[in-house]
Amino acid sequence: MTTHRLTVRARLTALYGGVFLLAGAALLAITYLLLAQALNTSSFSESAVLAVPGMRVAAAPTAPLETYPQGLAATQDAESVELVRLAGELQTQFRRQTLTSLLQRGAIALAGVAIIGIWLGWLMAGRTLRPLQQITATARRVADRNLHERIGLSGPKDELRQLADTFDDMLARLDAAFGSQRRFVANASHELRTPLTINRTLIEVAMSRPGAPAETRRLGETLLSVNARHERLIEGLLVLAGSEQHLTTREPVDLAAVTERLVSVARPEAAAAGITLHAALDPAPVHGDPILLERLVQNLLRNAMTYNVADGEVRITCAGQRLTVTNPGPVIAAYEIPGLFEPFRRLTDRIGSTEGSGLGLSIVRSIVTAHGGTITAEPRPGGGLAITVELPGR
Repeated sequence: MTTHRLTVRARLTALYGGVFLLAGAALLAITYLLLAQALNTSSFSESAVLAVPGMRVAAAPTAPLETYPQGLAATQDAESVELVRLAGELQTQFRRQTLTSLLQRGAIALAGVAIIGIWLGWLMAGRTLRPLQQITATARRVADRNLHERIGLSGPKDELRQLADTFDDMLARLDAAFGSQRRFVANASHELRTPLTINRTLIEVAMSRPGAPAETRRLGETLLSVNARHERLIEGLLVLAGSEQHLTTREPVDLAAVTERLVSVARPEAAAAGITLHAALDPAPVHGDPILLERLVQNLLRNAMTYNVADGEVRITCAGQRLTVTNPGPVIAAYEIPGLFEPFRRLTDRIGSTEGSGLGLSIVRSIVTAHGGTITAEPRPGGGLAITVELPGR
């Protein structure tokens, strides 16, 4: 069951508005009690009432009084008694009307204060949460591999400033760790290239000698195949390390044109393997690194051709900012799909899986992520994969 909760700003606004309302209600109650007490303790001077000239009332028949108001003797007439009684009723009515008016007008004023308090609470909550919004915006940009960016929150050393500084320190450590890892992979790959190049040269020289035994040639061909696989592995590591970095080159690229060129280059190899390539390409303007985008398409084509079936086919469609590569093959379970995008992860029962380096789809995912795009892979009911890449437009 999904629980819909109010946002932090709405809850803070409700809190501030509630505080304003409670403070106003308490002030109104205290004012009411103090005014009621003041009106109850105050009394009029009966002698002053009787001394008012022209004050006469029609005397109503009354029974003889056993007690008389203060200041009146038993000999005073009933008219004076009635005048004092009327003054007391007027005082009671005045007290009641005054308190009632206070409650009515106070309730109207309290409602106005509550509305103003909610509005002010909304503004105060927004101002209070502004640093958190800045932290959130920076975190989202960092999620796009901008680890070099910092929040740099200014202001007093309060709780929010401490949170922002802690986040900046964490980003600095992560940036240093990822940078060190990329440098290590790149340096190791460069260092490994030299001995592999020397090995290939020595093997080719040994095989080209006149009168070299057939066993030596067969051994040389095997060693050259192993050496070529290691070279592809190192090249893949270099591309993977470069694609995980922040893009430094962004320019308009037609993904359909890149795909068409690479499909034309791959047709002879596909024909030799008995694989048919079908391409349906419409203009696909994107914005990114042309070299990395070319490598993305190349890896998808090679993956579809390598892990295919005998007399199979590869279908490539490109339109908008979406590229889809579909190929038949062995049945792949849905839970095995995420593992295909991990480095050095291969499904060993796929055709030709031992020929790859295990970095093809990992490089594709890194390139797509660096461009701010998405990649999805879905198993086909009859076997094989359908890989879809979506990239941002220009």
